[in-house]
Amino acid sequence: MEALDLARWQFGITTVYHFLFVPLTIGLSLLVAVMQTFSVFAKDPDRKDAWTRMTKFFGSLLVLNFAIGIATGIVQEFQFGLNWSEYARYVGDVFGAPLALEGLIAFFLESVFLGLWIFGWNKLPEKIHLLTIWAVALGTTCSAYFIVAANSFMQHPVGATLNPETGRAELDSLWAVLTNVTTLAAFPHVIAGAWLVAAAFVTGIASWHMVKHHRAADDVGRDTGEGSRQHELARGLYRPTVRFGVLAMVLAAIALVVSGDQQAQIMFKQQPMKMASAEALCETETGASFSILTVGGPDAFAQDCSSITHLIEVPYVTSFLATHTFDATLQGVDELNAQAQEEFGSTVTDIHGNQVTAEYRPNLFVTYWSFRLMMGLAAFSGVVALWALWATRKGRTTGSRAFQWFTVLAIPMPFFANSAGWVFTEMGRQPWVVHPNPDDPTVRLMTLQGVSSHPAGWVVASLIAFTLVYGVLAVVWFLLIRRTALQGAPLPHRDPDTGQLDTPVLSFDY
Repeated sequence: MEALDLARWQFGITTVYHFLFVPLTIGLSLLVAVMQTFSVFAKDPDRKDAWTRMTKFFGSLLVLNFAIGIATGIVQEFQFGLNWSEYARYVGDVFGAPLALEGLIAFFLESVFLGLWIFGWNKLPEKIHLLTIWAVALGTTCSAYFIVAANSFMQHPVGATLNPETGRAELDSLWAVLTNVTTLAAFPHVIAGAWLVAAAFVTGIASWHMVKHHRAADDVGRDTGEGSRQHELARGLYRPTVRFGVLAMVLAAIALVVSGDQQAQIMFKQQPMKMASAEALCETETGASFSILTVGGPDAFAQDCSSITHLIEVPYVTSFLATHTFDATLQGVDELNAQAQEEFGSTVTDIHGNQVTAEYRPNLFVTYWSFRLMMGLAAFSGVVALWALWATRKGRTTGSRAFQWFTVLAIPMPFFANSAGWVFTEMGRQPWVVHPNPDDPTVRLMTLQGVSSHPAGWVVASLIAFTLVYGVLAVVWFLLIRRTALQGAPLPHRDPDTGQLDTPVLSFDY
């Protein structure tokens, strides 16, 4: 493999791995803040105690995830200078601005106030302490905004002009970069995806413990002291959390659908090749159908439409997604490729000065199936939400093993859906690392022109090293999360003399 392919693999692997933790941190920080808000403003002592315990329980999981996210995120920035130095040289003036803001504003909020939250239990006034976790949630959200703004410039460059003397893009307006229409459409979708990840995480873990205590109560008999206690844990501690997680999933799903629709319409205008590839729409069509199942031979991996066969389609839906009209005409992959070759040239010069044939079609197989995985995997949360609402209706809990295991197995599905969405976003943009703006295509850069010129062996060595280190971190993260999740929330204990409920100290509560 050449250095270009290896560099793309390395950035893809490290980015997808890092993004497994990012949406959980973003979404869980908000849900923990809401839980603590319930606790602070609860008037009933038992409800206050229950939400305090759930806040600390899921807060400990948030801290674990936050730590691994930092460790894996640092690697991303180094790769711009090491493997993508030509890209960094070309667009560094623009790309660096939102990344700097992310570090100076967002990361500052996250790290400082997370520390205050961790060590401020029973030391800061209750409502001041509550504000610290809301500051963490604000920081994670701001972090997402600045990163999305940087990525959106790669999708739709604005606020910059090309300096013909230096051959570099120079920043004209930071405000234009931060208010890029692509950013404004992508950011709500990214945040909604993070909420879905965290909501599924909370629902799955709370459901596991709800079923566990329900079954324990049945085993010893609910009319006994221990049985009554176990049933109260299922009904009073975990059931409200399950329903809270379901509510968060429903709100996240609504936000995903609305923001996804808006983003799709924008992408059909800005990157029609990406969206045509997502549908394997090879020929221009009026009233284009939405493909449910399309198959292709080996040539489909080589960006060739000739071997693609549409098996199941829904008429007119793709045209509706693009324009909200059923009779819109959408250009196909082959026509768009011919137009791009005419506008940008049929050959391109790589970093070594070689002339290579310009191919403006992305990998159709990856683009098509990542788009469907993004939507299909997210649908698991819908099944969990409906099942959980039925299982907990009218104050009930459930001892169903099937429900218990399904909610746990559904936890990683939104994680994978988020990753599939980013694979679609980035792979569908190819062959551009900075996609030309249809209104002003002067600022643009092809992926093969952005890679560093060092030997492929160097990339192989770092790729192996990162893969091994990340593999170890993945095992450590999973074991820590699993151990903490299985422990559950600290169980309440009522003092027989005073009737007061205790609040056990957790690992981060000093």
